[in-house]
Amino acid sequence: MSENKMSPIAEESLKFHAQKRGKIEVITTVEIHDKHDLAVAYTPGVAQPCLEIQKDINKSYELTRRWNMCLVVTDGTAVLGLGDIGPEAGMPVMEGKCALFKAFADVDAFPLCIKSKDVDEIVRTIYLISGSFGGVNLEDIAAPRCFEIERKLKEICDIPVFHDDQHGTAIVVGAALMNAAKCAKKKLKDLTVVINGAGAAGISIGKFLLALGIGNLIMVDINGIINRDEKYANEAHNEIAKVTNKNNLKGKLADAMKGADVFVGVSKPRLVTPEMVHSMAEKPIVFAMANPEPEILPDLAKEGGAFIVGTGRSDYPNQINNVLAFPGIFRGAFDVRASDINDEMQIAASKAIAGLISDEELTPENIMPAAFDPRVGKAVAKAVAEAARKSGVARI
Repeated sequence: MSENKMSPIAEESLKFHAQKRGKIEVITTVEIHDKHDLAVAYTPGVAQPCLEIQKDINKSYELTRRWNMCLVVTDGTAVLGLGDIGPEAGMPVMEGKCALFKAFADVDAFPLCIKSKDVDEIVRTIYLISGSFGGVNLEDIAAPRCFEIERKLKEICDIPVFHDDQHGTAIVVGAALMNAAKCAKKKLKDLTVVINGAGAAGISIGKFLLALGIGNLIMVDINGIINRDEKYANEAHNEIAKVTNKNNLKGKLADAMKGADVFVGVSKPRLVTPEMVHSMAEKPIVFAMANPEPEILPDLAKEGGAFIVGTGRSDYPNQINNVLAFPGIFRGAFDVRASDINDEMQIAASKAIAGLISDEELTPENIMPAAFDPRVGKAVAKAVAEAARKSGVARI
């Protein structure tokens, strides 16, 4: 497609954004019509809740909107498939994310686009304003910087910090894989999974699938299979090499896919051929999630013998979409005032999503609930809240 020619949906979206001039706004929850209303909502009456919070900071969750406020943060370095386009250019995505929080889980979210690529500066900025929020959702921050930002924030913040590109993606892939394996009559412990793309999403998916109990994981980046004989500039690659690739395979993506049960793509379009799918194990499972065009189109994957195909797109069966996870996760965390969104809560979310597809409904074309399934947010929130209580991070 030429640089000057827009797709119909892109053209429509541009007109939509120009008309709306933003997808979120601040709405007051109170009416102020007279002096009494003013005195209660503002001065002089407002001094009393201020003094109560001064005595007990936890009252900020009871006397302000903090209990339901999520901060959505980016530095604009990994926005969708567009790359480093800057914080201002990332604002439409952050506004969209905030709109999804409200629509799918009634969570109030506020976008923050930071004009810095310095890890400590970003961490300090978020920490300094964290007292106004119940949680932080990191978004579209490039690897490996995103790993360090999340780690440092978790160390100093007393509210949950969650990088959706990492963990939200991992949770929905985990749910899809649980149901796909069941449909293919395979056990997680027997699966060899190949992940192409070893950035924030790929590495987090890999760690999550290992936590779910898959048998063997092979990570592949632009230079080939990640193995234990190489020394990588990215320390995250060195760490993942220690716990993956049981047979220490070397080579390219095609070599990794031979005999594998599952392919997960979080990389670039047109990297997988039907022949590569054909080389996989019996009943191959293909999750090609590059957007807007997957690593292999579903019809070509089927041509290669794929048993189940999932993508990130809504115009094909088995959409693997983060919107199934993050709204309900924060809803559940906020409902119990969790101090963290830990591994137990994330696994609970993944199982809750998978569990919405009954054995009777499960088919190769139906392994995931739809994005607009009204059960999803409530089921995820309930499972996350229960896991928070059991794991000791719930505060109410």
